[in-house]
Amino acid sequence: MCTVTFLPLNNSDFVLTSNRDEQTIRKPALSPTIYNVHNSLLVFPKDLQAEGTWIATSGIQFTLCLLNGAFKKHERKGSYRKSRGLMLLDFFKYNNVNAFLNGYDFNDIEPFTLLILNTGGRHPQLTEVRWDGEIIYPKEIDTTVPHIWSSATLYNKETIAARENWFTEFLSKQTTYNENTVLDFHHFGGNGDRGNSLVMNRDNVVRTVSITSIARKNNLTNMIYKDVINEKLYSRRIC
Repeated sequence: MCTVTFLPLNNSDFVLTSNRDEQTIRKPALSPTIYNVHNSLLVFPKDLQAEGTWIATSGIQFTLCLLNGAFKKHERKGSYRKSRGLMLLDFFKYNNVNAFLNGYDFNDIEPFTLLILNTGGRHPQLTEVRWDGEIIYPKEIDTTVPHIWSSATLYNKETIAARENWFTEFLSKQTTYNENTVLDFHHFGGNGDRGNSLVMNRDNVVRTVSITSIARKNNLTNMIYKDVINEKLYSRRIC
């Protein structure tokens, strides 16, 4: 939930990739499978602790991805009304960005950044939604250029800026890019600093536990899930 990149391909095609950085005491997630959620067939890895997820796709239209925190590191409360991972899945009650933003109760949910990618129309639309605990900040993102996000709860402004530079350097070396080249960046990107590289490890207390990549090409969507801890790779094709 802590590093995400979006890379546009041709037409409505894209690659969206997420590194999940978590406390090692948290229950491991289930590898991606198909679930029926709010009458939508979705593919996502399931967080066993809260029963939600940080990334999900319906394949045809919506792909959502979650990062912890909004604009800066916040002070956590002892408990919240609902987990952010369940909030992500609740989007599929609406299947409409404006209806979700206007109708959903975000009260007492921990701050987050939610990316909502809609590829159901002629041109893809990407909405960045930040919730700071009090106010929702929606923003339309240009889907014709690549983007990178890093969690505000784990990375300070200097580290976030450094990661943006690594991403820019990676892109400058690519004539074309695909799922495999993006996965390489998400696995090996950085400057050798284990605490802040894309696959990070802070004294085995917080570390990158998985990498999930969703690629849409020629009306087919594929999810690759890499369990970094156990070095296992899963792939699932979604129509």
